[in-house]
Amino acid sequence: MDLLSDVLRVARLTGGVFLHAEFSAPWCVASQLAPEMCAPLLNGPKHLIEYHYIVEGTLLARVAGQPETTVTLQANEVVILPHNDVHHLGSDLQLPAVDSAELAVPIENGLYRVTYGGGGAPVRMICGFLGCDFTHSNPVLASLPRILRISVSDDGEGAWIRSTLRYAAQEIAAGRPGSETVLAKVSELLFIEAVRRHVGTLDEGEVGWLAGLRDPYVSRTLGLFHGDISRPWTMDDLAREVGLSKSALAERFQRVIGKPPMSYLARWRMEVAAQRLRSTNATLANIAHDVGYEAEAAFSRAFKKAYDVAPATWRRESASG
Repeated sequence: MDLLSDVLRVARLTGGVFLHAEFSAPWCVASQLAPEMCAPLLNGPKHLIEYHYIVEGTLLARVAGQPETTVTLQANEVVILPHNDVHHLGSDLQLPAVDSAELAVPIENGLYRVTYGGGGAPVRMICGFLGCDFTHSNPVLASLPRILRISVSDDGEGAWIRSTLRYAAQEIAAGRPGSETVLAKVSELLFIEAVRRHVGTLDEGEVGWLAGLRDPYVSRTLGLFHGDISRPWTMDDLAREVGLSKSALAERFQRVIGKPPMSYLARWRMEVAAQRLRSTNATLANIAHDVGYEAEAAFSRAFKKAYDVAPATWRRESASG
């Protein structure tokens, strides 16, 4: 099965474009996506991801306080902040950073505009977002760096990203019916493409969930878990299916993923259960059964240990949020 798609399905990605920005040198702004900036299009996501598509010009970007994350961005490149960190953008990052939220002027249809700078070399960008049900224990989010950059040139794999981003901006600016749905899909596809490209750049010896996709034994184990989450898996079962000894598989999985196989499975079951509690009316007993628990009481204890609240309370609070 497609492991990445399975994890992202549980995360329930949605999003859109929220800002057109025009800057001119010298300039430097600080940015962090706040829920109110995308409130017209999202309702209470657990996590926000911000991205910027550079239409024209060259600029620098880095996560605040982390100079090692500095990247140079040019036209037709996208920078993604998977953890929604405060970040600085500008022609010169040594300048005092102005809060971009203070510069944003609402226009219509949930869209904002920023015009700022000293009149020198211009930069134009489109800024967008993703809202999702990621928690910091989500395996994809935990594996991503603080900053991701991808190129979207006219040819090859980047062509569709460039054309759809430009189309997305036109859609929201024009306020055409159905544009919110279009923008949600554009943002989702952009994020998935960025994650896939990131996986392709990982070096041998890298660790984390995404690195596990490239390890034949670890990815096979993950596929077994995700393909049949309710099965009462044992290390004997896994070793037989994967073709390694129990000790070799346990060591390899721990080294790459950072936790033992059964600990990963237990946590993933809770992620799936939380998504079902939030998005369906299924009974606790049914959810418990679907994620591998024979008894509702045992499921409730495990869920409370993972989320610090009982599943019924979590469902009620999620609905009200």
